[in-house]
Amino acid sequence: MLLNSTIGWKPLARVSRALSTLLGSGVPIDRAFDLAGGKLSDPRARAALQQVTHAVRNGSDVASALRDTDGRFPELLIDMVGVGERAGALPEVFHNLADHYENNAKLRREFLQAIAWPVIQLGMAILIIAGLILLLGWIADAQGGEPVDVLGLGLTGTSGAITWLLCIAMLVAGGTFGYVVAQRSLTGRLFLDSLLLRIPVLGHCRRCFAIARFSWAFSLTQQSGMEIRESLEASLKATGNGAFSDANPRIWRAVFSGESLTSALRSSRLFPEDFLHMVDVAETSGTVPEALDRLGPQFHDDARRSLSALVAFVSWGVWCLVATFIIFVVFRIAFWYIGMLDAALQEAM
Repeated sequence: MLLNSTIGWKPLARVSRALSTLLGSGVPIDRAFDLAGGKLSDPRARAALQQVTHAVRNGSDVASALRDTDGRFPELLIDMVGVGERAGALPEVFHNLADHYENNAKLRREFLQAIAWPVIQLGMAILIIAGLILLLGWIADAQGGEPVDVLGLGLTGTSGAITWLLCIAMLVAGGTFGYVVAQRSLTGRLFLDSLLLRIPVLGHCRRCFAIARFSWAFSLTQQSGMEIRESLEASLKATGNGAFSDANPRIWRAVFSGESLTSALRSSRLFPEDFLHMVDVAETSGTVPEALDRLGPQFHDDARRSLSALVAFVSWGVWCLVATFIIFVVFRIAFWYIGMLDAALQEAM
């Protein structure tokens, strides 16, 4: 399925919060899902929770039941629920997931509000250019002269304006389609996540979120007594980042060969030095789970600050793009006008 069928962040936050409360109060898990689903107005979410309830009552584990809902629940939630089941800490997992999705919904709202006006201006600039192509083509037809090629791409008149708008629409649609396709495959997700981690502001933000999730999951699984190999695999997968998940075999080989956890994590080249230094200190004192439990919220806060910087960066970038559009068109028209005057002077001489 290429269309996004995943339940939205707000319903996920409400469900996770309700399940955390119900399970923490001792309500049986099938009954908890049934009650949580009854509080939702979203029919897709309600139907998915009914399906999960039915599967759990038939003996399925929760993670498998969530996975069998045709992509209704995101991979991060499913992976973290799997960790919670194995660690015996589902109420705590759902509590953290509720905080995560509430923060995501809030950050997305703030992000959209911050870039709304620059994006509107970008859209207006695109439409203005299309209008100029159309208008200058009509003027040239009426005067029997050559139309002005505003963009220098051979786009003039009605056909040029339509081509310009179609190219922009295809560019946006192609980028969106490519992103969705990449997210649907392991290879594509690995390539995309590795690429995004290299982008200065965006990469730091995504890395911090991934490390915060890894820290929380590793602390949770280690405190529950889970075997180190399974704990590493579950924690790296819980990051929701293809680059971190792909590093699992490399990290495990390092640990299996007798290297410290710090050295094994360093071999992935995904964790920053300040994080590795704190893990090294915790290894020396034998308090890695406790240290990571404290580090998780710190990196989550750092990620939120990075996201705020990303919002400012994107807004600034859109403003620059709009300004570039305007300056380019002004200069193109100015050069056309100067050329026309020069031709007239040549004829007069």
